[in-house]
Amino acid sequence: MSSSTLPEDLNRAQQLDDQFEEKVSSALRQNPHLQTRNLRFEATEGHVTLRGQVNSWYQKQMAQESLLQLEGISRVENQLEVCW
Repeated sequence: MSSSTLPEDLNRAQQLDDQFEEKVSSALRQNPHLQTRNLRFEATEGHVTLRGQVNSWYQKQMAQESLLQLEGISRVENQLEVCW
């Protein structure tokens, strides 16, 4: 039986989610092929959903690939829209 209380468990889970979101955000910002001002994402428990607009299919793929390289990412749902 765990000695931690429910509020402590929730706090720990929130910290992990915050760290995970920062890792995803950082990877997208550091990708030289992307303009992140048009990108949004939701990240929970190893699953990331990308939304927004990019200028090419290449940028769409690079956004996904940059996240798949991260530890802890189990799935990327790429809903980015390519706008010429």
